[in-house]
Amino acid sequence: MLFKQQALLRQKLFVLGSLAIGSVLYLVARVGTLDRLQPICPIESRLPPPEPEQIPLRTLQFKRGLLHELRKGNATKEQIRLHNLVQQLPRAIIIGVRKGGTRALLEMLNLHPAVVKASQEIHFFDNDQNYARGIDWYREKMPFSFPYQITIEKSPAYFITEEVPERIFKMNSSIKLLIIVREPTTRAVSDYTQVLEGKERKNKTYHKFEKLAIDGNTCEVNTKYKAVRTSIYTKHLERWLKYFPVEQFHIVDGDRLITDPLPELQLVERFLNLPSRISQYNLYFNATRGFYCLRFNIVFNKCLAGSKGRIHPEVDQSVVTKLQKFFHPFNQKFYQITGRTFNWP
Repeated sequence: MLFKQQALLRQKLFVLGSLAIGSVLYLVARVGTLDRLQPICPIESRLPPPEPEQIPLRTLQFKRGLLHELRKGNATKEQIRLHNLVQQLPRAIIIGVRKGGTRALLEMLNLHPAVVKASQEIHFFDNDQNYARGIDWYREKMPFSFPYQITIEKSPAYFITEEVPERIFKMNSSIKLLIIVREPTTRAVSDYTQVLEGKERKNKTYHKFEKLAIDGNTCEVNTKYKAVRTSIYTKHLERWLKYFPVEQFHIVDGDRLITDPLPELQLVERFLNLPSRISQYNLYFNATRGFYCLRFNIVFNKCLAGSKGRIHPEVDQSVVTKLQKFFHPFNQKFYQITGRTFNWP
Protein backbone atom coordinates (compact mmCIF):
# COMPACT_ATOMS: atom_id res chain seq x y z
CA MET A 1 0.00 0.00 0.00
CA LEU A 2 2.77 2.39 0.95
CA PHE A 3 4.63 1.48 -2.23
CA LYS A 4 1.58 2.36 -4.40
CA GLN A 5 1.15 5.76 -2.69
CA GLN A 6 4.83 6.61 -3.28
CA ALA A 7 4.55 5.60 -6.93
CA LEU A 8 1.41 7.75 -7.37
CA LEU A 9 3.17 10.75 -5.72
CA ARG A 10 6.20 10.36 -8.01
CA GLN A 11 3.84 10.29 -11.04
CA LYS A 12 2.09 13.50 -9.92
CA LEU A 13 5.41 15.23 -9.32
CA PHE A 14 6.59 14.15 -12.77
CA VAL A 15 3.46 15.58 -14.41
CA LEU A 16 3.73 18.83 -12.45
CA GLY A 17 7.44 19.09 -13.27
CA SER A 18 6.74 18.51 -16.94
CA LEU A 19 4.07 21.19 -16.93
CA ALA A 20 6.40 23.65 -15.17
CA ILE A 21 9.25 22.99 -17.58
CA GLY A 22 6.87 23.28 -20.53
CA SER A 23 5.56 26.61 -19.25
CA VAL A 24 9.06 27.94 -18.82
CA LEU A 25 10.05 26.82 -22.32
CA TYR A 26 6.90 28.40 -23.76
CA LEU A 27 7.59 31.71 -22.05
CA VAL A 28 11.18 31.71 -23.25
CA ALA A 29 10.06 31.01 -26.79
CA ARG A 30 7.32 33.68 -26.56
CA VAL A 31 9.65 36.33 -25.22
CA GLY A 32 12.13 35.51 -27.96
CA THR A 33 9.39 35.92 -30.54
CA LEU A 34 8.32 39.26 -29.06
CA ASP A 35 11.91 40.43 -29.03
CA ARG A 36 12.20 39.63 -32.70
CA LEU A 37 8.95 41.43 -33.47
CA GLN A 38 9.72 44.51 -31.35
CA PRO A 39 10.86 47.47 -33.52
CA ILE A 40 14.39 48.72 -32.96
CA CYS A 41 13.00 52.08 -31.86
CA PRO A 42 9.45 53.07 -30.89
CA ILE A 43 7.26 54.03 -33.83
CA GLU A 44 6.65 57.55 -32.53
CA SER A 45 10.40 58.21 -32.36
CA ARG A 46 11.19 57.13 -35.91
CA LEU A 47 12.19 59.95 -38.25
CA PRO A 48 10.59 60.15 -41.70
CA PRO A 49 12.95 59.44 -44.58
CA PRO A 50 14.80 62.59 -45.61
CA GLU A 51 13.44 64.37 -48.66
CA PRO A 52 15.78 64.31 -51.63
CA GLU A 53 17.73 67.54 -51.88
CA GLN A 54 17.02 69.69 -54.88
CA ILE A 55 20.70 70.54 -55.16
CA PRO A 56 23.03 67.61 -54.30
CA LEU A 57 25.62 68.79 -51.81
CA ARG A 58 28.20 66.50 -53.37
CA THR A 59 28.06 68.80 -56.37
CA LEU A 60 30.03 71.34 -54.35
CA GLN A 61 33.00 68.98 -54.16
CA PHE A 62 32.49 67.84 -57.74
CA LYS A 63 32.63 71.41 -58.99
CA ARG A 64 36.03 71.89 -57.40
CA GLY A 65 37.22 68.83 -59.28
CA LEU A 66 35.84 68.29 -62.75
CA LEU A 67 34.81 71.89 -63.37
CA HIS A 68 38.27 73.05 -62.28
CA GLU A 69 39.78 70.65 -64.80
CA LEU A 70 37.47 72.05 -67.45
CA ARG A 71 38.67 75.58 -66.75
CA LYS A 72 42.26 74.40 -67.16
CA GLY A 73 41.33 72.63 -70.38
CA ASN A 74 42.23 69.18 -69.02
CA ALA A 75 38.80 67.51 -69.16
CA THR A 76 38.00 65.36 -72.16
CA LYS A 77 34.98 65.64 -74.45
CA GLU A 78 33.91 62.25 -73.11
CA GLN A 79 33.84 63.61 -69.55
CA ILE A 80 31.80 66.57 -70.72
CA ARG A 81 29.33 64.28 -72.53
CA LEU A 82 29.03 61.75 -69.71
CA HIS A 83 28.27 64.37 -67.09
CA ASN A 84 25.90 66.34 -69.37
CA LEU A 85 27.93 69.51 -68.92
CA VAL A 86 27.09 72.62 -70.92
CA GLN A 87 28.18 76.22 -71.36
CA GLN A 88 25.12 78.24 -70.46
CA LEU A 89 24.34 81.90 -70.96
CA PRO A 90 24.03 83.68 -67.60
CA ARG A 91 20.65 83.65 -65.91
CA ALA A 92 21.90 86.34 -63.53
CA ILE A 93 24.45 89.13 -63.98
CA ILE A 94 26.11 91.36 -61.41
CA ILE A 95 25.93 94.58 -63.41
CA GLY A 96 27.57 96.87 -60.86
CA VAL A 97 28.54 98.97 -59.13
CA ARG A 98 32.29 99.41 -59.53
CA LYS A 99 34.02 99.34 -56.12
CA GLY A 100 30.77 98.29 -54.52
CA GLY A 101 31.95 94.75 -53.83
CA THR A 102 31.15 92.97 -57.10
CA ARG A 103 34.08 90.53 -56.84
CA ALA A 104 33.32 89.67 -53.22
CA LEU A 105 29.66 89.07 -54.06
CA LEU A 106 30.50 86.82 -57.01
CA GLU A 107 32.99 84.74 -55.03
CA MET A 108 30.60 84.37 -52.09
CA LEU A 109 27.71 83.30 -54.32
CA ASN A 110 30.02 80.70 -55.83
CA LEU A 111 29.89 78.94 -52.44
CA HIS A 112 26.42 77.78 -53.45
CA PRO A 113 26.46 74.38 -55.21
CA ALA A 114 23.87 75.59 -57.74
CA VAL A 115 25.98 78.58 -58.84
CA VAL A 116 28.85 78.59 -61.32
CA LYS A 117 30.76 81.81 -61.89
CA ALA A 118 32.61 83.19 -64.87
CA SER A 119 36.14 83.71 -63.54
CA GLN A 120 36.93 86.83 -65.53
CA GLU A 121 34.97 89.95 -66.42
CA ILE A 122 33.74 89.30 -69.96
CA HIS A 123 32.89 92.90 -70.93
CA PHE A 124 30.62 91.62 -73.68
CA PHE A 125 27.79 94.13 -73.51
CA ASP A 126 29.84 97.26 -72.79
CA ASN A 127 32.59 96.65 -75.37
CA ASP A 128 31.55 97.24 -78.99
CA GLN A 129 34.29 95.00 -80.38
CA ASN A 130 33.34 92.09 -78.10
CA TYR A 131 29.63 92.59 -78.74
CA ALA A 132 30.20 92.44 -82.48
CA ARG A 133 31.62 88.91 -82.03
CA GLY A 134 28.14 87.66 -81.27
CA ILE A 135 26.28 85.71 -78.62
CA ASP A 136 28.04 82.43 -79.41
CA TRP A 137 31.38 84.04 -78.57
CA TYR A 138 29.88 85.21 -75.27
CA ARG A 139 28.57 81.73 -74.49
CA GLU A 140 32.00 80.20 -75.12
CA LYS A 141 33.41 82.49 -72.43
CA MET A 142 31.11 80.90 -69.87
CA PRO A 143 32.23 78.04 -67.57
CA PHE A 144 30.95 74.47 -68.00
CA SER A 145 28.09 73.64 -65.68
CA PHE A 146 25.30 71.18 -64.99
CA PRO A 147 21.95 72.07 -66.61
CA TYR A 148 20.29 72.85 -63.25
CA GLN A 149 23.05 75.27 -62.20
CA ILE A 150 22.94 79.03 -62.67
CA THR A 151 25.82 80.72 -64.44
CA ILE A 152 26.63 84.21 -63.14
CA GLU A 153 29.07 86.75 -64.51
CA LYS A 154 30.00 90.20 -63.29
CA SER A 155 31.14 93.25 -65.22
CA PRO A 156 30.54 96.43 -63.18
CA ALA A 157 30.97 98.68 -66.23
CA TYR A 158 27.59 97.37 -67.42
CA PHE A 159 25.72 99.56 -64.91
CA ILE A 160 26.98 102.89 -66.26
CA THR A 161 27.28 102.09 -70.01
CA GLU A 162 24.32 103.45 -71.99
CA GLU A 163 24.03 100.66 -74.59
CA VAL A 164 24.10 97.77 -72.13
CA PRO A 165 20.47 97.61 -70.88
CA GLU A 166 19.06 97.22 -74.40
CA ARG A 167 21.72 94.66 -75.36
CA ILE A 168 21.06 92.48 -72.30
CA PHE A 169 17.30 92.79 -72.84
CA LYS A 170 17.70 91.43 -76.38
CA MET A 171 19.57 88.42 -75.02
CA ASN A 172 17.18 87.63 -72.16
CA SER A 173 14.33 89.92 -71.13
CA SER A 174 13.69 87.91 -67.92
CA ILE A 175 17.28 87.83 -66.63
CA LYS A 176 17.98 88.54 -62.94
CA LEU A 177 20.10 91.64 -62.32
CA LEU A 178 22.21 92.22 -59.21
CA ILE A 179 23.44 95.65 -58.14
CA ILE A 180 25.73 96.02 -55.14
CA VAL A 181 26.14 99.51 -53.73
CA ARG A 182 28.08 101.24 -50.98
CA GLU A 183 27.70 104.64 -49.40
CA PRO A 184 28.28 106.89 -52.47
CA THR A 185 31.08 109.07 -51.08
CA THR A 186 32.96 106.05 -49.71
CA ARG A 187 32.55 104.32 -53.07
CA ALA A 188 33.91 107.36 -54.93
CA VAL A 189 36.98 107.52 -52.69
CA SER A 190 37.53 103.77 -53.18
CA ASP A 191 37.28 104.27 -56.94
CA TYR A 192 39.89 107.02 -56.74
CA THR A 193 42.16 104.87 -54.55
CA GLN A 194 42.24 102.06 -57.11
CA VAL A 195 43.19 104.43 -59.91
CA LEU A 196 45.79 106.13 -57.69
CA GLU A 197 47.44 102.79 -56.94
CA GLY A 198 47.66 102.03 -60.65
CA LYS A 199 49.28 105.40 -61.33
CA GLU A 200 51.80 104.91 -58.53
CA ARG A 201 52.81 101.49 -59.88
CA LYS A 202 53.70 103.22 -63.15
CA ASN A 203 55.51 106.04 -61.33
CA LYS A 204 52.96 108.55 -62.58
CA THR A 205 51.63 111.51 -60.64
CA TYR A 206 47.93 111.95 -59.95
CA HIS A 207 45.76 114.74 -58.58
CA LYS A 208 44.41 114.61 -55.05
CA PHE A 209 40.85 113.41 -54.68
CA GLU A 210 39.66 116.83 -53.52
CA LYS A 211 40.89 118.50 -56.72
CA LEU A 212 39.12 115.96 -58.92
CA ALA A 213 35.83 115.81 -56.99
CA ILE A 214 35.37 119.56 -56.62
CA ASP A 215 35.30 122.00 -59.55
CA GLY A 216 38.00 124.61 -58.83
CA ASN A 217 36.08 127.35 -60.64
CA THR A 218 32.65 126.92 -59.08
CA CYS A 219 33.65 125.15 -55.83
CA GLU A 220 30.76 122.75 -56.50
CA VAL A 221 30.83 118.99 -56.93
CA ASN A 222 32.41 118.04 -60.25
CA THR A 223 29.84 115.80 -61.96
CA LYS A 224 32.19 115.32 -64.90
CA TYR A 225 34.50 113.28 -62.67
CA LYS A 226 33.67 109.62 -63.37
CA ALA A 227 34.01 108.50 -59.76
CA VAL A 228 31.33 111.02 -58.78
CA ARG A 229 29.02 110.19 -61.73
CA THR A 230 29.14 106.48 -60.96
CA SER A 231 27.91 107.12 -57.41
CA ILE A 232 24.72 108.82 -58.66
CA TYR A 233 23.02 105.42 -58.63
CA THR A 234 19.51 106.56 -59.46
CA LYS A 235 20.55 108.22 -62.73
CA HIS A 236 21.93 104.94 -64.06
CA LEU A 237 19.12 102.81 -62.67
CA GLU A 238 16.49 104.93 -64.41
CA ARG A 239 18.06 104.01 -67.75
CA TRP A 240 17.79 100.30 -66.90
CA LEU A 241 14.16 100.66 -65.86
CA LYS A 242 13.26 101.57 -69.44
CA TYR A 243 13.85 97.91 -70.31
CA PHE A 244 13.42 95.89 -67.10
CA PRO A 245 10.83 96.05 -64.30
CA VAL A 246 12.15 96.84 -60.84
CA GLU A 247 11.25 93.30 -59.71
CA GLN A 248 14.12 91.93 -61.84
CA PHE A 249 16.69 93.89 -59.83
CA HIS A 250 18.07 93.02 -56.42
CA ILE A 251 20.05 95.60 -54.48
CA VAL A 252 22.86 94.25 -52.29
CA ASP A 253 24.23 96.30 -49.40
CA GLY A 254 27.97 96.34 -50.10
CA ASP A 255 28.81 97.88 -46.72
CA ARG A 256 26.95 95.11 -44.89
CA LEU A 257 28.53 92.46 -47.10
CA ILE A 258 31.85 93.50 -45.54
CA THR A 259 30.73 93.42 -41.90
CA ASP A 260 28.00 90.73 -41.88
CA PRO A 261 27.80 88.95 -45.24
CA LEU A 262 25.50 86.00 -44.51
CA PRO A 263 22.17 87.89 -44.32
CA GLU A 264 22.92 89.62 -47.63
CA LEU A 265 23.78 86.30 -49.30
CA GLN A 266 20.57 84.72 -48.00
CA LEU A 267 18.57 87.54 -49.57
CA VAL A 268 20.28 86.87 -52.90
CA GLU A 269 19.55 83.13 -52.61
CA ARG A 270 15.86 83.94 -52.26
CA PHE A 271 15.95 86.41 -55.16
CA LEU A 272 17.51 83.75 -57.40
CA ASN A 273 14.99 81.13 -56.20
CA LEU A 274 17.79 78.95 -54.84
CA PRO A 275 17.47 76.66 -51.81
CA SER A 276 19.39 78.03 -48.84
CA ARG A 277 22.83 76.43 -48.85
CA ILE A 278 25.34 79.11 -47.80
CA SER A 279 25.84 79.05 -44.02
CA GLN A 280 28.00 80.70 -41.40
CA TYR A 281 30.35 77.73 -41.73
CA ASN A 282 31.28 78.99 -45.21
CA LEU A 283 32.34 82.42 -43.95
CA TYR A 284 35.03 83.23 -41.41
CA PHE A 285 36.56 86.53 -40.41
CA ASN A 286 40.26 86.89 -41.13
CA ALA A 287 41.61 89.36 -38.58
CA THR A 288 44.87 89.79 -40.51
CA ARG A 289 43.10 90.74 -43.74
CA GLY A 290 40.31 92.60 -42.00
CA PHE A 291 37.44 91.00 -43.89
CA TYR A 292 35.60 87.73 -44.36
CA CYS A 293 37.14 84.81 -46.24
CA LEU A 294 35.44 81.76 -47.75
CA ARG A 295 35.42 78.14 -46.56
CA PHE A 296 34.29 75.63 -49.19
CA ASN A 297 35.09 72.55 -47.09
CA ILE A 298 37.53 71.37 -44.42
CA VAL A 299 40.37 71.48 -46.95
CA PHE A 300 39.69 74.38 -49.31
CA ASN A 301 39.58 78.00 -48.06
CA LYS A 302 39.89 81.17 -50.06
CA CYS A 303 40.44 84.88 -49.35
CA LEU A 304 39.99 87.68 -51.85
CA ALA A 305 43.05 89.12 -53.54
CA GLY A 306 45.38 91.34 -51.56
CA SER A 307 44.27 94.33 -53.65
CA LYS A 308 40.90 94.21 -51.88
CA GLY A 309 40.48 96.33 -48.79
CA ARG A 310 42.92 99.06 -49.81
CA ILE A 311 43.52 101.80 -47.25
CA HIS A 312 41.86 105.00 -48.45
CA PRO A 313 43.72 108.31 -48.35
CA GLU A 314 42.43 110.89 -45.90
CA VAL A 315 40.02 113.31 -47.55
CA ASP A 316 39.29 116.83 -46.36
CA GLN A 317 36.15 116.65 -44.19
CA SER A 318 34.59 119.69 -45.87
CA VAL A 319 34.80 117.88 -49.21
CA VAL A 320 33.29 114.74 -47.70
CA THR A 321 30.41 116.78 -46.29
CA LYS A 322 29.85 118.57 -49.60
CA LEU A 323 29.72 115.25 -51.45
CA GLN A 324 27.33 113.73 -48.92
CA LYS A 325 24.96 116.69 -49.27
CA PHE A 326 25.20 116.44 -53.06
CA PHE A 327 24.36 112.73 -53.11
CA HIS A 328 21.54 112.98 -50.55
CA PRO A 329 18.60 113.76 -52.89
CA PHE A 330 19.75 111.13 -55.38
CA ASN A 331 19.97 108.60 -52.54
CA GLN A 332 16.41 109.38 -51.42
CA LYS A 333 15.13 108.74 -54.92
CA PHE A 334 17.15 105.51 -55.11
CA TYR A 335 15.49 104.32 -51.87
CA GLN A 336 12.07 105.16 -53.27
CA ILE A 337 12.61 103.30 -56.54
CA THR A 338 14.21 100.17 -55.12
CA GLY A 339 12.30 99.90 -51.87
CA ARG A 340 15.52 99.47 -49.92
CA THR A 341 16.76 102.12 -47.49
CA PHE A 342 20.34 102.56 -46.29
CA ASN A 343 21.78 104.56 -43.41
CA TRP A 344 23.67 106.90 -45.67
CA PRO A 345 24.24 110.55 -44.63
